[in-house]
Amino acid sequence: MLLEINAGREATKTGFSPEGAADAVTALEAMPNLSVRGLMVIPPPGPDAEASRPYFRALRELARSLASPRLTRVRMEELSMGMSGDFEVAVEEGATLVRIGTAIFGERHG
Repeated sequence: MLLEINAGREATKTGFSPEGAADAVTALEAMPNLSVRGLMVIPPPGPDAEASRPYFRALRELARSLASPRLTRVRMEELSMGMSGDFEVAVEEGATLVRIGTAIFGERHG
């Protein structure tokens, strides 16, 4: 699983706060049927793709800080960040998974 991080602390989004991620990872480590493979983030809307960069960079750094050899079911291998409008910046900041449905299928209607 990936843990969603609410890096922008937006009331309209769910996810763990960056400060709460370490406690979540520790709790999930104790659950034998779960394994954490990484983190995901959807940054707040911004004027351009570059506005997302600080959030992507912070997620990458958070993943590094959470990685620990003592955690056997937690591997920070995946960073899901970046959508159709900012995926290039996300890849530059270390994304391993991007969500680019709009770029492929076009805008949703209805």
